[in-house]
Amino acid sequence: MAPEKSKILIIGGTGYIGQFVVEASAKAGHPTSVLVRESTAADPLKGKLIDKFKNSGVTLVFGDLYDHQSLVNEIKQADVVISTVGKMQIPDQTKIIAAIKEAGNIKRFLPSEFGIDVDHQNAIEPASSMFAEKVQIRRAIEAERIPFTYIACNCFSGYFLSTLAQPGAAAVPPRDKVTIHGDGTPKGTNEFMHHSLLEIFHLDFVFVAVFNEEHDIGTYTIKAVDDPRTLNKILYIKPPENICSLNELVSLWEKKIGKSLERSYVPEEQLLKLIQESPFPMNVALAVSHSIFLKGDVTNFEIEPRFGVEASETYPDVKYTCVDEYLDRFV
Repeated sequence: MAPEKSKILIIGGTGYIGQFVVEASAKAGHPTSVLVRESTAADPLKGKLIDKFKNSGVTLVFGDLYDHQSLVNEIKQADVVISTVGKMQIPDQTKIIAAIKEAGNIKRFLPSEFGIDVDHQNAIEPASSMFAEKVQIRRAIEAERIPFTYIACNCFSGYFLSTLAQPGAAAVPPRDKVTIHGDGTPKGTNEFMHHSLLEIFHLDFVFVAVFNEEHDIGTYTIKAVDDPRTLNKILYIKPPENICSLNELVSLWEKKIGKSLERSYVPEEQLLKLIQESPFPMNVALAVSHSIFLKGDVTNFEIEPRFGVEASETYPDVKYTCVDEYLDRFV
């Protein structure tokens, strides 16, 4: 007899990545509840999404992150809590931690991460402060001895691939010009780099990123909730076919559209100046780009069994969308 699936409460389920996590939870057969504010449920822009949740068997529970008692009451009805709140509410997850601690019944908490591993990054401001907030939530969870899984899904395809990683650009890959952060200067050796890239670009070192489709992120997240292998670990979503450099990404796109793009390379010194001069939120986007593509914060460390597992190795049954396939939708 198959073990009973955990009851999952999702906080922030109507947000960007939250909707994919909700969908994956319902599809996997977990009794799924989504905590929503009454004002959100009444919002016409969210109406279709709310209806979609209801049609898939998801239970809407009205409550608020800032109403402690209602939060405790809802958490007591669940086995697993997943937070997908947006960046402005990252620090307020201490309220979820306090409610989980009081409820005393939660088997696993997945806080709102869904980016790079914040314990293995060298970001500059203003991105470093944003990552520091996630680090503080991690340490608070661990201090309270709450069982956890952190999801390091790296780069959203919907944001990065749809623009060829052009911060602030419209969600359509460019067909004429493209800007690449970094000057292509050799930096040393990198065991994580595909040999083919080194041969193509005649470099000793190129920083790469990992691009993951949002439905896949939801699927892998839900796979982890009842898995003892991910208990008190980081789940890294790094499928081998989704690891590539910006040069490789642009070349792949050029091949698909049968046209070469004019490439402009932005040296680090110039990018740092841009970050200082740009308004919010562009300065954050540029600093994240600096972290990924110039500091190599996605691939500059090895996943060790003591702190993490890789999703595509752990769940080989999941057919993920590779970068090549994703770009086809824009051709």
